[in-house]
Amino acid sequence: MKVVVIIPAFNEEKAIGKVLNSIPNDLVEEVVVVDNNSTDQTGVEVKKAGATLLHEKRKGYGYACLKGIDYFEKKELKPDVVVFIDADHSDYPEEMSSLLAPIQNESMDLVIGSRALGNRERGSMTIPQIFGNWLATGMLKLFYKVTFTDLGPFRAIRWESLMQLGMRDKTFGWTVEMQVKAAKMNMKCTEVPVNYRRRIGKSKVSGTVKGTIMAGYKIIWTILKNL
Repeated sequence: MKVVVIIPAFNEEKAIGKVLNSIPNDLVEEVVVVDNNSTDQTGVEVKKAGATLLHEKRKGYGYACLKGIDYFEKKELKPDVVVFIDADHSDYPEEMSSLLAPIQNESMDLVIGSRALGNRERGSMTIPQIFGNWLATGMLKLFYKVTFTDLGPFRAIRWESLMQLGMRDKTFGWTVEMQVKAAKMNMKCTEVPVNYRRRIGKSKVSGTVKGTIMAGYKIIWTILKNL
């Protein structure tokens, strides 16, 4: 499989190098980091690590992901699988083979790396994050009859399936939009356990009260508006 990685990054100069150096080169053809208008040296660290650097001035997790997708859409040879992972060093890129295995061996369309099924370092997720995941996945089961345990950012999806989803969300609803649309289209989805550690630096979302409230609202709204 031709596997590519998209990493949205905003002010992650202390973490992005560690993430990039941990990605298994034997599995991945190209890694793209989308600098989401950082004010630090994130872009410099990306270049040092040898990854492809893109810039997206419009702030928003979804904006950055869409920028990465657009980059691969313009290539003549498309990838087979896209892996998304955060830039804060909370995920373990070394576990990518586990994420890709269900796609390669079981013909899955979408694989979510579940922090709920794996081992979480103490303090790696806030109480609002844990509750929010529980609530959102419960709503997905109630309204869409699909079982997920997490909205984890570490995920893999077939390129053709990603194109069918027609992703639109620009901010906090990106991950849940993908799962909602995959469920509505009856795509083959599964989860694999992944480990999770404390991120480097402060979260731009869960690290503030405003960010937590806005993210929670957007996730719930995204679930309901797609009914």
